Amino acid sequence: MPNTLASPRVSALLSRLFTEADEKDPAVLLSIQKEADANFAGQRYHPSLTHLFDQAFMPVPPEVGQLLYVLIRSRRPATIVEVGTSYGISAIHIASALNDNAEGRLISAELSARKVAAARANLQSLGLDRWVEIRQGDAFETLKSVEGPIDILFLDGWKDFYLPLLKILEPQLGPGSLVIGDDTKLFPERLASYLAYVRNPANYQSVDLNIGDGVEVSVKI
Repeated sequence: MPNTLASPRVSALLSRLFTEADEKDPAVLLSIQKEADANFAGQRYHPSLTHLFDQAFMPVPPEVGQLLYVLIRSRRPATIVEVGTSYGISAIHIASALNDNAEGRLISAELSARKVAAARANLQSLGLDRWVEIRQGDAFETLKSVEGPIDILFLDGWKDFYLPLLKILEPQLGPGSLVIGDDTKLFPERLASYLAYVRNPANYQSVDLNIGDGVEVSVKI
């Protein structure tokens, strides 16, 4: 059986991207925090600071990427939607699984034009771009035309938008669809309403995974 994720080209690029993120992100995020402290009462995620995140990788950790790969290989989804492409690290994991399944597609939303260009280049360099459509712009606009059913929804963008975006896309989720929310332990207060919603058994059956910065995996009832 093929394992694109373990191939030398994919492994080498992911290793480089993770290394760059480790080297660059602390300084970028510190600079953003200083700007937030000076002008926005310390609120690093104030909407006015969105453009400053263009140079921040903020990738999924390797173990979260591997979780995405495993779920996609086993679930064999036809349509996956991702919110928050960044430099394409999670998309590489997802596209590797789609490539090995020889079916499916990923529609990914990213606000930053700089990050869209970088993610597309990374996917193209691996020959995985045929599995991925990246839509640049506000996810509330770029994803509203997605036709269902959505088999897997991966939320890894602006944390305050997890629940509003889920509710917009929810009509496209059928019973058994997976919703995966990243960074749940890193931002528990900002994600409190989202977690309360997906942990309501009338809506989803949900499990909290203690990997990376926390991952919530929820199945639509």
